[in-house]
Amino acid sequence: MRRDELRTPCFVVREEGLRRNLEILKGICEETGCRILLAQKAFSMYRVYPLIGQYLDGTTASGLYEARLGYEEMGMENHIFSPAYKEEEMPEILRLCDHIVFNSPAQVKKYKDQVKQAGRSMGLRVNPECSTQEGHEIYDPCAPFSRLGTTLENLEKEMTEEDIAALDGLHFHTLCEQNSDDLEKTLAAVEEKFGKYLYQMKWLNFGGGHHITRPDYDRELLKRCIRHMKDTYGVEIYLEPGEAVALNAGELITEVLEIVENGMQIAVLDASAACHMPDVLEMPYRPPLKDAGDPAGESGGSSPADSGAAECARPYVYRLAGPTCLAGDVIGDYSFAQPLRCGDRLEFQDMAIYTMVKTNTFNGMRLPDIVLEREDGTCEIVKTFGYEDFKARL
Repeated sequence: MRRDELRTPCFVVREEGLRRNLEILKGICEETGCRILLAQKAFSMYRVYPLIGQYLDGTTASGLYEARLGYEEMGMENHIFSPAYKEEEMPEILRLCDHIVFNSPAQVKKYKDQVKQAGRSMGLRVNPECSTQEGHEIYDPCAPFSRLGTTLENLEKEMTEEDIAALDGLHFHTLCEQNSDDLEKTLAAVEEKFGKYLYQMKWLNFGGGHHITRPDYDRELLKRCIRHMKDTYGVEIYLEPGEAVALNAGELITEVLEIVENGMQIAVLDASAACHMPDVLEMPYRPPLKDAGDPAGESGGSSPADSGAAECARPYVYRLAGPTCLAGDVIGDYSFAQPLRCGDRLEFQDMAIYTMVKTNTFNGMRLPDIVLEREDGTCEIVKTFGYEDFKARL
């Protein structure tokens, strides 16, 4: 089956794009000796876990079900972090996971004996209180009053020497879609506040949020950061990117269902921002669209580099919106070279990450099919969804 034969809406993940990203990540591991894990919270398409396992060292989870998925479908190193754990789930977590990272001194005290008896590695997530993000506090673990990570003050107030000695590593996660200059700044804060404890540790986990496979990402600086921490403290370094694994490796294909007029042309699609790409509303952000531009003047998708010339060639402006009853189910405004018509297909780009893992069935919307596009261009339908998937959740 080819792409133009697929029913819409559907997520299409390209094997070629994944492999390109994975080769970059594998190169970082080989050149620095670090270990890189797939953060499943961003991308959990386990059909491609065998491919990912050829390049990365394992998976990391945010809860029991992700931990089980990584254990069953990749079967390599399996790490977990949660702000708090349920007591009844801990025996299963200890069976599935190699590394268990706790969020607070109280959680360390509560579970440390169980972790050690199970022969697992134990870590503590720390908060270096060094914010490097602007305008997205919802994604900033270092924002004021954050529940994520232990501050130096709380570590020293609440943990005994015995508690600290029980730790094998420290973990921090402060970045979101950022470059390595922000990692460098964060590491300076980590060293300043927690450096004296790092000498006692076996590993340090840099967390996620590293856009390592983005074209403008400074990978040489990343390598220097990794080597510096390894050489200074004698620790194993872990990174757990999610987005970088599947960045620019997938699309959401949708169809124009109707076009209405109310002060501007509005195209109603069979894909919903609220149901199929919720980060459009949460972040918010405007996803790139193939062969379309931004009416404000910034080209998008596969548009020419000269945005001004591109917009002159795209005089038809539409607001693209979903079919749900939510008035704000709007993806954004886009400009086109030709008028849109009902039945036209559109391809939103960079739709492999934080999409399949966040979809929902509000209004009884059907979830998009999941498709793997092989490197020879043929498409494998990995999963389809229907009424029973909607009903089973209610």
